[in-house]
Amino acid sequence: SGTIFAYGQTGTGKTFTMEGVRAIPELRGIIPNSFAHIFGHIAKAEGDTRFLVRVSYLEIYNEEVRDLLGKDQTQRLE
Repeated sequence: SGTIFAYGQTGTGKTFTMEGVRAIPELRGIIPNSFAHIFGHIAKAEGDTRFLVRVSYLEIYNEEVRDLLGKDQTQRLE
């Protein structure tokens, strides 16, 4: 279980820190690097080990919560 949380003013680099630049490995953000780490360990697992990976990607802005992986990103969550 883990959480990655970015907090700060608009325009301070939170999105870049979290996502980075996909095309340049040295500039990948925390999220793609975390996925590479997790799935790298899963790929190395031996035997009959099974894994379940669940991900949530939420935005909290002006006291509104949005699911950024949902079909409708404009829908507010309660």
